[in-house]
Amino acid sequence: MVAPQPLAPTVFIVDDDPSVCRCLGRVARQAGFAETSFASAEEFLAARPAAWEQPACLVLDLQMPGIGGLELQRELAAGPAPCPVIFISGNGDIPATVQAMKQGAVTFLPKPFEHEDLLKAIREALEKHRGQLAAVSESRVLREQIESLTEREREVMAWVITGALNKQIAGELGVVEQTVKVHRSRVMEKMHVVSVAQLVRLCVAAGFEAAVK
Repeated sequence: MVAPQPLAPTVFIVDDDPSVCRCLGRVARQAGFAETSFASAEEFLAARPAAWEQPACLVLDLQMPGIGGLELQRELAAGPAPCPVIFISGNGDIPATVQAMKQGAVTFLPKPFEHEDLLKAIREALEKHRGQLAAVSESRVLREQIESLTEREREVMAWVITGALNKQIAGELGVVEQTVKVHRSRVMEKMHVVSVAQLVRLCVAAGFEAAVK
């Protein structure tokens, strides 16, 4: 059985000028990207996925009727793994450009611009989004692992990451040392780690607090 091919990264284009959408869409498709265009920010918001599962980026006109580019950028930034934005504009609005970059835009391309500059920005944005999606996925898996632990296993893990020995943990929890050994083994198995150092790194990444000595 042939494995399914991964979906091509998507370039979303939002511009109220149909000719711009057609031109940039053609450039994106010729470079091997999937492409979808929208005439307004409102159309894009209505059609965007509830959660990003594949790498994507947004080529966004700065000034449009209705919801403007900066407002749309702020809306996207509120969600997990926000879709990176590449701003384009025919007006040299320096304050708006500065604001866009402060809000995390990948770059700002004044019209007219070279197609190669756009493709370079798209590749940079997609690579950024791949990293964000990977981080979100890892965080989700880590939360699920922690949620799979029993209350007692979490208590033991909170002490293990302090560097406490089994005997010390047993004294703190009021149980026999063998019980701590069993729970400790289950923690390591469920968290998919083979060392305390690895467990500590995962707990730090998840914001799981160590026990207070």
